[in-house]
Amino acid sequence: MVKGNRWEDHYARRARREKWLARSVYKLKDIDKKYHLLSRGHRVLDLGCYPGSWSQYSIEKVGPKGAVIGVDLREPEGLRAQNFHFIKVDVLQLDEDRLAREIRPIDVVISDLAPQTTGVKVLDNSRSMELARKALNISTVMLKREGHFLCKIFEGEDQKIFRDEFSHYFNQTRSLRPSAVRKRSRELYLLGLRFTK
Repeated sequence: MVKGNRWEDHYARRARREKWLARSVYKLKDIDKKYHLLSRGHRVLDLGCYPGSWSQYSIEKVGPKGAVIGVDLREPEGLRAQNFHFIKVDVLQLDEDRLAREIRPIDVVISDLAPQTTGVKVLDNSRSMELARKALNISTVMLKREGHFLCKIFEGEDQKIFRDEFSHYFNQTRSLRPSAVRKRSRELYLLGLRFTK
């Protein structure tokens, strides 16, 4: 008996039908609909942009006068737009000060970064937190005052400590679990609204 694709679900089918590059777009869409992160003319930095659906959605939202800069080790396939720029780099090796000199200021930083999971919960949580901290560091250097930051983390022991750290930089913070997150997934999103730098 042939087993079905365990990743196949309503959101995956809908993404194909609506021509999105990945089902993860619905996580960002849910959050944006509620908190209005992305607007026409915004400059957006997308950390861990592959396979590209968050950049794809952002390009649509910011319009031709906005810009989206995607950062990842793999370039999204089939994502072509005048206002999309791709930087190939390991985010953990990224020099945020140099990047700031090249592309600041940024209105919104979005990060769907995730580690290669091992199945060892403590290790996966630790790697997720390392990526989240790096994304936070990048956002504090890149964001305009009053800018927004959205970041994926895995639920775990370090979650509260990181949220407290996170809250020092933003006027408001939220922990979110969009409906498109898979039921058995430990991922959630931290949202920082109105950067206070």
